[in-house]
Amino acid sequence: MKITASKLLNHIPGPVTQGWPMGERFASGFKLGSMSVELYAPQGQDPQKPHEQDELYFIIEGFSRLLIGEKEFECAPGDAFFVKAGAAHHFFEFSDDFKTWVVFWGPKGGEADLS
Repeated sequence: MKITASKLLNHIPGPVTQGWPMGERFASGFKLGSMSVELYAPQGQDPQKPHEQDELYFIIEGFSRLLIGEKEFECAPGDAFFVKAGAAHHFFEFSDDFKTWVVFWGPKGGEADLS
């Protein structure tokens, strides 16, 4: 399977919903089993709510800050971030060109911590 960010950008903004009054700022790339890949390109503010699955963000373009729980991180192209299922998180102070891949996987509630 292959998807490119430029093709998915043609689908952003997506449908207007209660949670996304200016149109969804993400587009689904593909899904296999419990894993799904999306492109996320927020504008203005990031209205995300905690997700039921673990997720990875891979920053593609632009700059931002990411709040996970009470920890803040700077985001730049090439950075990767893990967010555990159910964790409060959102991007802020992002540039107009900010884009990130998002990978969701695993069971609701996240993977078991085996460390």
